[in-house]
Amino acid sequence: MPPRFVLASRSPRRRQILELAGWPFDVQESQADETIAPGTPPDEAVQLLARRKVEAVLPSFPDAYVLGADTIVVCDGRLLGKPRTEEEAFAMLRLLSGRTHDVWTGVAIALPHGVITSFAEKTAVTFWELDDEEIAAYIATGEPMDKAGAYGIQGRAALFVKRIEGDYLTVVGLPLSRTVRELRRLGWPPA
Repeated sequence: MPPRFVLASRSPRRRQILELAGWPFDVQESQADETIAPGTPPDEAVQLLARRKVEAVLPSFPDAYVLGADTIVVCDGRLLGKPRTEEEAFAMLRLLSGRTHDVWTGVAIALPHGVITSFAEKTAVTFWELDDEEIAAYIATGEPMDKAGAYGIQGRAALFVKRIEGDYLTVVGLPLSRTVRELRRLGWPPA
């Protein structure tokens, strides 16, 4: 019997992206600690958080391939995670207005019996200038509250995007094409 494949995430967006690969998989929400030490470089931060998610789920699925991912937004050297308040969301969107920022997604993959590998992908996103009314109306939708950098490019914040350079799905939360290539290299799907 082939090993199972498990997505260690509660993100419906990551689930939808992974479904595009056409493989059956299980979903197990991870309760991993999402704090990182100040000064951690963004590529290391997202890989560390992705690894924690995998490590939290792995004991329940020791014979499975387990995939975890984490996304952060970086602007002016500041790492922007999920906003805790509407005021914090407003400040993040004000910071991103009219500027280019980087979105990093880290992916960790555990092989059956626990060997974990990881990588990070970066995409540059440029926003149009946003006025306070646009920002307030977007926050009122509730959409920014569970997203890194306080926006979802696949949702209403698509209206803010002037340009992207890199993999769109990295911004959504899972760089699928690189992930699939890494999984194939690691033996998934099994023959």
